[in-house]
Amino acid sequence: MTVRFGGQVDAVALRNALDAGTGTVKDVVEECLARIAERDGELHAFTRVEAECARARAAELDAKRASGAALGALFGVPVALKANLCWKGGIADCSSKLLANYAPPYDATVVRRLLDADAVIVGTTNMDEFAMGSSTENSAHGPTSNPWDTERTPGGSSGGSAVAVAGGMVPIALGSDTGGSVRQPAALCGVHGLKPTYGRVSRYGLIAFGSSLDAVSPFARTIRDVARVLEVISGACDRDSTCLPLPPFEAPQPADPSRLAGFRVGVPKQCFPAELDAGVRACVESALQQLERIGCELVPIELPHAELAIPTYYVVATAEASSNLARYDGVGFGVRAGSELGLQEMFAATREAGFGEEVKRRILLGTYVLSAGYQDEWYGRAQHARTKILGDYLQAFEEVDLVAGPTSPCTAFRLGEKTADPIAMYQTDLLTVPASLAGLPAISVPCGTSAGLPVGLQLVAPAQEDGRLLRAAQAFELATDHHRALPPMLLGAQA
Repeated sequence: MTVRFGGQVDAVALRNALDAGTGTVKDVVEECLARIAERDGELHAFTRVEAECARARAAELDAKRASGAALGALFGVPVALKANLCWKGGIADCSSKLLANYAPPYDATVVRRLLDADAVIVGTTNMDEFAMGSSTENSAHGPTSNPWDTERTPGGSSGGSAVAVAGGMVPIALGSDTGGSVRQPAALCGVHGLKPTYGRVSRYGLIAFGSSLDAVSPFARTIRDVARVLEVISGACDRDSTCLPLPPFEAPQPADPSRLAGFRVGVPKQCFPAELDAGVRACVESALQQLERIGCELVPIELPHAELAIPTYYVVATAEASSNLARYDGVGFGVRAGSELGLQEMFAATREAGFGEEVKRRILLGTYVLSAGYQDEWYGRAQHARTKILGDYLQAFEEVDLVAGPTSPCTAFRLGEKTADPIAMYQTDLLTVPASLAGLPAISVPCGTSAGLPVGLQLVAPAQEDGRLLRAAQAFELATDHHRALPPMLLGAQA
């Protein structure tokens, strides 16, 4: 009997069905590959599909089950990886010409933990080059389309992973969230996207953009799946000095909405700016009312330094990007251009040919803010502002248990709509960047649709309170049906 997941059966249910003997991992993998073949030509979520590798893995896992060995927490579950995660045997090109066909010689910690949990990696997903973008249009592979409307962006930079889940091609995908790169596409595609506490998940093997901000983060259709993946990929890692010395995350017990009685949820006015789309505002206000109905108390709060978040982020993140991307010179890393030139000229030719326009823009900004005479004026002041933003949250969490608001100021915008205006593109991260700068756990959960396009509710918790965050998110999920909504292209295509 074939186990059919079809984008609706979650990963935990799929794993339990396999454990119970319903079908084989081979069945699951073949259906997964068929759905990718059927849908990805239109959506372009994947940069590479490793079909033969997935089939070999399925055979290995079916043999493991037949032997009577204990099965891992994600046994037989197909997973997609953002193309900036190192996977031995796969390609991690960061959707950049500069890293074309880069085959990592090792597994990222999160990839090794997925494999140890008996997951099946089926391929790598499209992204904004080196994770720099908010629409998955800055890719050497071309743009990815939103399954709710293929003329619109899925968000970014982890748009390919979001679409792989929203399009029913895999139940689980990993992305990376630096300033909202998982939460924003989760909101625009109608799925769950969690950014864990900074340091909860190892960054070893994640190709770096902003080292003090990057967080490996999961996409899924249910909170139960999000929690299961976090259990698998979290925990201390001696290969990452920024990884917290904590045991693996333990998922909370299934949440009863009534367990939120007495929860105080802070609602900052700064999360409802004038530029907030009216439809987004209506959906989020309705979601806040739902939180009240299940026992939460809504508390008006202030995040007075939130207005500094975007300029602060685009100083800190670009400075770190400038430093991290200096290694791509055509010698140690990168596809070399200008071999006949002198050393400095070869460096310049390699970067000119290999980097896209947005990456070049951010490297130049970062190099400038770190340059002699400007570092204190720009980078130093940005770090001071970052401390103020964290202080706002710390003060808020003395009064409330969570902070809530919209994930994105708009629904999915049209492909090409903002590419000529970098500032307009940067503003799409307006509401996700503050939690990133503060290193706090945050999640986007589906909370309705506006004009037929998904809207996300963002919840933010204190540092290391990922469990509290997921309990609240699951209680909201159980009290609503928003997470069950499917893109039009999937309606009528379910098993």
